[in-house]
Amino acid sequence: MRAAGDDFEQRACTELLRAGLTLLARNYSTRHGELDLVMRDGDAVVFVEVRYRKSASHGDAAASVTTAKQAKLILAAQHWLAAHPQHARRSCRFDVVSYDGPSDAIRREWLRGAFEAG
Repeated sequence: MRAAGDDFEQRACTELLRAGLTLLARNYSTRHGELDLVMRDGDAVVFVEVRYRKSASHGDAAASVTTAKQAKLILAAQHWLAAHPQHARRSCRFDVVSYDGPSDAIRREWLRGAFEAG
């Protein structure tokens, strides 16, 4: 499944770069968890979680970013900002890019501001 995850992270990164965002970091790991993509959108730092679900039997991909997962992402983002003080005063946003469905009929959704840190 890691190979599929890497494929969808690359796909999301490419699509967001085409949309004008700039890549700052990829697969940033902390003891709290991993940030799939850290990007800039204008002056904002965007922490992007990429999710894929082949089947919606347990909910769609975006729904898999639970409040517990959100808390881990927020902690990881705080860690990244502390390690990159040049970005610490920028506004921040948490986006989810989700991919749902079988490989021949994948739906993509980009949820800007999918959840808040406060």
